[in-house]
Amino acid sequence: MSGLPGFFDFDDRLKRLSDLGDQLEAFGKTVDFEMFRGDLSAALGYTSGPQGGRPPFDPVMMFKVLVIQAANNLSDERAEFLINDRLSFMRFLGLTLSDRVPDARTIWLFREKLTRAEAIKPLFDRFDAALRASGYIAVSGQIVDATLVSAPKQRMTDEEREKVKQGRIPEGWKARPAKLRHKDRDARWTVKFKKAKQKADGTKPPVDIAIPTYGYQNHVSIDAGFGFIRKWQATDAALYEGAVLRKGLLDKTNTAGKVWADTAYRSQENERFMDDNGFVSCVHRKKPKGKPMSEATRRANNLKSKVRSHVEHVFAEQKSRMGLFIRTIGIARATTKIGLANLVYNIKRLICLERRAVA
Repeated sequence: MSGLPGFFDFDDRLKRLSDLGDQLEAFGKTVDFEMFRGDLSAALGYTSGPQGGRPPFDPVMMFKVLVIQAANNLSDERAEFLINDRLSFMRFLGLTLSDRVPDARTIWLFREKLTRAEAIKPLFDRFDAALRASGYIAVSGQIVDATLVSAPKQRMTDEEREKVKQGRIPEGWKARPAKLRHKDRDARWTVKFKKAKQKADGTKPPVDIAIPTYGYQNHVSIDAGFGFIRKWQATDAALYEGAVLRKGLLDKTNTAGKVWADTAYRSQENERFMDDNGFVSCVHRKKPKGKPMSEATRRANNLKSKVRSHVEHVFAEQKSRMGLFIRTIGIARATTKIGLANLVYNIKRLICLERRAVA
C-alpha cells in the first residue's frame, strides 16, 4: 500500500534535515559531549547500585537537553514538547521514537541538581580546556564587557522593596511560604541609557533615552584572537560593572596583556590592579567633566572601539538568536542559566571557526 511508511523513510527524513542545515547535528559533530560525563556524575551523585524505582536518564543526554534549551530559549514544558515532536532534537539526544522522553519536571530537577552542586562553572571550564587542547588558546589580549539579562518583574510595595535590598524578608512573606518561593530577592532594577539619535530634521533630543531594566548581568571576558568567552560572572543588574573586573574576570593565561573595556571600567583601583598583575590597560578614557574631549583622546578611544566592539557580537548572539532571558528565581539559578548561555555561545563560535578553517 502506497500510504504506509517505507523502510528508509525515517533515514531519508533525517538526511533531508542534514541537507537543510541542522544546527544540533553540527553541535554533535563538533563537540564530544562525553567530556562532561565525569563532572556531571560528580555533581549529580548518581550511584551504580540497585536503588529501586525507575533508573535516571543518562546525565550526558540530560545535559544536551539543557544545551537545546539554551540555544533555542525554551522553557521546560516547551522543551518536553519539542523533544517529542522534532526528529532533529531526538537525533541530537540519541533517542528513537520508542524511547522514553524526559518530562518538564525531570528537566527542572536535573538543572536544579546542577545548580545546587554549583556545577556550571566546572562544566564551562571543562569545555574551555578542550578548546585550548585543540589549539584555541587565549591570544591577542582580552575584551571585557557586561550586558543586562531581563527577568520577570516582581510586584512589591516600596516598603517590601527596601527590605529586600537590605537582605531582609518582608513580614507578610514569611507567613506565606508559597508566595516567598515565587519572589526573586536577588534580581535588581537598574537604568540603562542609550544615546539619543538624530531626528529626520537634523535636530537631536537634549537628553539620552533611559530604559529601566529588571534582572541580572552577564559579565564576560573574551579573547581578542578567537572570540571565545574565557571568564564570566553573573550578578544582579544594579551592581556596578567596573567593580567586577578585579573579581576574577580577567584571564591571566592570555598570551597578551592588553585589556579593552569601555569607560565604566576606568577607575584608579582597576588601573592599579591591572598594572600590578601584568595587564596593559586599553580602557576608554572618560571625557573631562565640563571640558571638551581632546582630539588625541578621541582618536585613541576610536582605535580602542574597533577592537572592543567585537564583544558586542557575543551579546547580540545571546539575546537575538538565543533569546537569553531569566525565567528562574534567585541568583544561583540565574548563574546556571547564564553559564549555559555562555557555554553554548562558545560551542557556536567553535563551529563557526571550524567551518571557516575548512572553507
